[in-house]
Amino acid sequence: MSTNHHAAHADDHHHEGGHAHGTFSSYMLGFVLSVVLTAIPFWLVMSGALPSKQVTALVIMAFAVVQIVVHMIYFLHMNATSENGWTMMALIFTIVMVVIALSGSLWVMSHLNTNMMPMHQMSGMK
Repeated sequence: MSTNHHAAHADDHHHEGGHAHGTFSSYMLGFVLSVVLTAIPFWLVMSGALPSKQVTALVIMAFAVVQIVVHMIYFLHMNATSENGWTMMALIFTIVMVVIALSGSLWVMSHLNTNMMPMHQMSGMK
């Protein structure tokens, strides 16, 4: 084999376009972080460790945002240097979509909670 052929295959963690793959250890770290970032909010809800439902909801949303960042870094390989700035556009788009999804979900749940008929009034309807 020629020297150029060896140089081309020296780093097996790159695509032809120069985009990095993750290593096994980086994927495992991302997986462990994802499991931890899922288990902690689950435990907080099941144990009732936080003082109110509002605080619990805010903490869960904070964990969700951190988990999105973990997925973007460890599984989608997004960093500041790749793809000539397109990664930054993808990050901005992701942030906007997360804000819309979280705020919309909270708004819908709040209005459903406010406007739902109480159970004691429903029992009289037959």
